[in-house]
Amino acid sequence: MIDQKGQKRRRLKGNRLIKGKAPRDWKRIFHRGLRIVLVCGSVVLGAGGTVLAARVLFESDYFGVEKVSIMNLQRLSSEEIMSASDIRGGDNIFSLDLELIGRKIEENPWVSRADVERIFPREVVVKVTEREERAIIDLGYLYYVDKNGEIFKGLTAGDRLDYPVITGLNRQFFLEQPEQARELLLQAVALLADLAGRDQFNIDEVSEVNVDVKDGFELTTCRGGIPVHLGFSPFAAKLARLEKIYGEIRPRFGMIRAIDLNVVDRVIVRMDRHIALNQG
Repeated sequence: MIDQKGQKRRRLKGNRLIKGKAPRDWKRIFHRGLRIVLVCGSVVLGAGGTVLAARVLFESDYFGVEKVSIMNLQRLSSEEIMSASDIRGGDNIFSLDLELIGRKIEENPWVSRADVERIFPREVVVKVTEREERAIIDLGYLYYVDKNGEIFKGLTAGDRLDYPVITGLNRQFFLEQPEQARELLLQAVALLADLAGRDQFNIDEVSEVNVDVKDGFELTTCRGGIPVHLGFSPFAAKLARLEKIYGEIRPRFGMIRAIDLNVVDRVIVRMDRHIALNQG
C-alpha cells in the first residue's frame, strides 16, 4: 500500500504490526545443543565412575579388617568390647558404621564413651572411656555413681561394696524434682571428691553421706557411726576446721555423740554424758 506521500506502509493485522521473521541461526543452535549433550554426558560418566569406584572400595578384599585395636581398658576385657562391637575379621572397612558401633559398645554400663576410627587400609581403633565408680546410692536398690554424678549400674553379685553410700535421695524425688535431685547428687559427689584429697578426716573415714533437702548434708563415720553435720556447701572450710582437731578427738570417738560443723568458725563436739560419767 502506498500512502499519499509515496512511502510504503507496513501491513497491520488488528492492532499489531506484522514483522518479517528473521532466519534461524542453525549453526548457533547446533553448538548450543552440542554443549548440552557434552555436559550431560560428563555428568553421567562422572556418576558412573563414582558408583564404580564405590563398588570397588566396598567389595575389595584389600580393605577387609585385619586388626582391631582397643585402647584404655582397665576393668573390661577386649573380648567384651569386640563382642559388643560386632566387628568381624574381613569386614570391609568402608562398610562399617562407626557411630553405630560406638553406640553398641556404650550399651555396656561400664563404658562412658567409645570412639571408633578407621586406620587405612585394614585396621579399626576403638578408644574406650570407662566409668569410675565413686559411691553407691540407695534408691530402694543399690546403684553405682561415677565421678561425674551419673547413676550407671545396679549392683550385682561380686561388685565391690567398699564405697560411701549416698542416702536421702529416693527414686520418687528424682522423678518429681529431677533438676534439684541432680544438683544435690552432684554436690554429694563433689563432697566425696574433697574428702578423697584429705589426710586426716578423709573418705576412708566415711561410710555414708545423707542428703536432706531442708537440713543439708550429714556424714556418718565408719568408726562409731558418728554423725557429722555439714549443712549445705561450700564444704571445704568446714572440713578443714575438723581436720585441725581430728587427731585429738579421734581417740575419744567412743564418747562422742555428734559433730556439728555448720557453725561459723567452730567445731561443736557433742559428748555422750552417760558414757563420760561411767568412765569418770
